[in-house]
Amino acid sequence: MNDSEWLAERFEEQRAHLRSVAYRMLGSVNEADDAVQEAWLRLHRTDVDGVQNLTAWLTTVVARIALNMLRSRQNRREDPFDVHVPEPIVSPESGVDPEHEALLSDSVGLALLVVLEALTPAERLSFVLHDMFAVPFDEIGPMIDRSPAAARQLASRARRRVQGQPTAPDPDVVKQREVVSAFFAASKDGDFDGLVAVLHPEVILRSDGGAARPKMTFTLHGAQDVAKQAFTSSRLSPFVHPALINGAAGVVVAAHGKTMFVMAFTVTDSKIVAIDVLADPDRLREVDVSAL
Repeated sequence: MNDSEWLAERFEEQRAHLRSVAYRMLGSVNEADDAVQEAWLRLHRTDVDGVQNLTAWLTTVVARIALNMLRSRQNRREDPFDVHVPEPIVSPESGVDPEHEALLSDSVGLALLVVLEALTPAERLSFVLHDMFAVPFDEIGPMIDRSPAAARQLASRARRRVQGQPTAPDPDVVKQREVVSAFFAASKDGDFDGLVAVLHPEVILRSDGGAARPKMTFTLHGAQDVAKQAFTSSRLSPFVHPALINGAAGVVVAAHGKTMFVMAFTVTDSKIVAIDVLADPDRLREVDVSAL
């Protein structure tokens, strides 16, 4: 085995880990794969004889690439909306595709990614690398041109934002599905009290319609308002297809081969605490629903 083959083999051993880092940073499978591919190109052009820990080196490279992509995305985003639902990973109810299992470990639900979208690029990098991958602040600081103490403060600020929002679903997907099914049954039957019964009093609904559907971009708070919105959408019931969205109970709303919505539910203690809806037709075209 020559040096090039050895390096390629070592990189493939790290690919799943690197995709996990990039997906948490970017909230997009496609962009995560682009970041990993760029890391491979940089590795191929670099003399790594002096690199003692290849995993740490590659993690830093992917994180820097993702950071630059986040900054570029932030600079070109012109829409005024404060809701951005990242690219969901859609799986059949039978289980998550093995290719995506590593991406979704540690309960990386869509609700968590939505909260991460609201962070600054530096906050997101500090939180993701330290809290999710145990990278020390001594290594994080130089990536964002900050001191380790400043990186620690950024991660702490991000952590408070994450902890202040409902992001962690119950681990039992079967029980999650029962609650989500009850939600749609109540909506279909016009049972307002039944809808309110499965919603947490402080439930949050976030919908992202993108530039193409600005009226579908909004945030609702509270069981009453979310239940009213569900009533207006009850006509879509025949087109609801159960699925796993980022490993949690959710649905894909599709008719005549066209995906109209992807809805992710966060269920905690048998109550829906968050609903995240991707309604942007431009980005829905990029979501792989072939598993359904």
